[in-house]
Amino acid sequence: MTDVVRRGRGKRIAKSVAWYALLTAVAAVIVFPVYVTVVNSLLSYDQILSAHLLPPNPFNPQVWSDASDYYAQAWSEGHMGRFLLNSFVMTICIVIGQVVTGVLAGYAFAYLRFPFKRTLFVVFLATLMIPFEVTVVANLSFISNIGLYDTYAGLVLPFLATGFAAFLMRQAFLALPRDLWEAAELDGYGHLRYLWKVALPLVRPTVAALTVFAALGAWGQYLWPKLVTSGQPNHDLRTVQIGVRELFAQNITNFNIGYAGLVLAMIPLLIVLLAFQKQLIRGLTAGAVKG
Repeated sequence: MTDVVRRGRGKRIAKSVAWYALLTAVAAVIVFPVYVTVVNSLLSYDQILSAHLLPPNPFNPQVWSDASDYYAQAWSEGHMGRFLLNSFVMTICIVIGQVVTGVLAGYAFAYLRFPFKRTLFVVFLATLMIPFEVTVVANLSFISNIGLYDTYAGLVLPFLATGFAAFLMRQAFLALPRDLWEAAELDGYGHLRYLWKVALPLVRPTVAALTVFAALGAWGQYLWPKLVTSGQPNHDLRTVQIGVRELFAQNITNFNIGYAGLVLAMIPLLIVLLAFQKQLIRGLTAGAVKG
């Protein structure tokens, strides 16, 4: 009996070690581009050309002096402050829009009864399969016709509502016990009051996850801001992704300055992920019980 227990324990340990090894390998593949970007932002141009992947000596003051110069040039020559501000404004507006419309649409599909409810929900889901590049011409024409070209409103308007947000929030609301709504209805709660007082506090992890996804998607946009702000000077409404691209173009013989701009563009995303990592994990699994 003891041998059987030992064999079973050994198999479990071996299985756990194999899983951790696999996860470590996947994490290394994902983190490697970030590592290369950070290292290249600290190296000289000659070291980058020689594919030098090891970080510089951290005890060498000259290394940090040169690196600070690279980041200072990226900030000043690349107008990174203005680009970051534009991306921040665009991201905040898109996140608020997607969270508000996602919560309202998800609640409606989960609790309300109206004609063609299932059909409309399928239409919402179908929008997830349409690449943005398919609709970019129509969106650009619409934004130009209503006079929002080269404006912050033109940057954010096509992204204020998504089918993904409605689907994610619907699944979260469906996971709540139906008895909560029945009890709230007996207490005289209407839909808006129940949503604000009861349902929304219970699905906060999912709202946090939606916030992170919306922020990541908005911050990483390149094509749409490039098209809808082409009439502006280089840094009036351009976002950080465009700024980094222009920074590389302006510093063909100084890649390290471009990599320094990339690191500056990554910092806000890293802060968001570190701040919301627990809510992100809880939000992704919150709606998996019932649907």
